[in-house]
Amino acid sequence: MEVRFKSRRLERAFNREKAAVCEWGKENADRALQRYLDLRAAECLADVFLLPAARCHELKGNRKGQFAVYCRHPFRLVLVPDQDPVPRTADGGIDPAKVTKIRIIAVEDYHGR
Repeated sequence: MEVRFKSRRLERAFNREKAAVCEWGKENADRALQRYLDLRAAECLADVFLLPAARCHELKGNRKGQFAVYCRHPFRLVLVPDQDPVPRTADGGIDPAKVTKIRIIAVEDYHGR
């Protein structure tokens, strides 16, 4: 799958391990980088749903249209489809089997504790 980034800072963190460790700490960086490799190796977003450790899922509410992939609890790698138009199912939802380009927008704890 083609992977892009919301910012140069994120791109740098995913392409330089030292930058990732500075951003998220060693354990989070290791998991985030592994998930990045998983995303790049996948042909489509539906393939990532099949990886048990990734626990990929679509978000709800004000994050509708975004997907999360587990890193180290409580951090998630957050991404969005990066296709125009976004592939949709008959009921209007995003079709992960047709999403072949994504944009990573964050690695964060969005649970608001």
